[in-house]
Amino acid sequence: QVQMVESGGGLVQAGGSLRLSCAASRSSFSLMGWYRQAPGKQRELVAAISSGGSTNYADSVRGRFTISRDNAKNTLFLQMNGLKPEDTAVYYCRLTTLSKEYWGQGTQVTVSS
Repeated sequence: QVQMVESGGGLVQAGGSLRLSCAASRSSFSLMGWYRQAPGKQRELVAAISSGGSTNYADSVRGRFTISRDNAKNTLFLQMNGLKPEDTAVYYCRLTTLSKEYWGQGTQVTVSS
């Protein structure tokens, strides 16, 4: 079992920035990613990063968000700049191995206009 602790969410004005963190109790994940779910909408991929450092972003956040990982600290980050009201959602980290996936508890991000 993997323990995951997400942090960094909050309330911010449009144009502001937040940095999300997801600390895991172990390492060796092949893929790490951030997802979000807004009220009444399906959960969607925001950004992902492989063990080799390759990244992938949703079109809606590319150029504004940056995903990174600190392998020594087993931590995943999401730097969010230029936040928009439509970025409001619960953000979840997802960690995967070859055979399992693990989800964080979620952290609320609210962007006011």
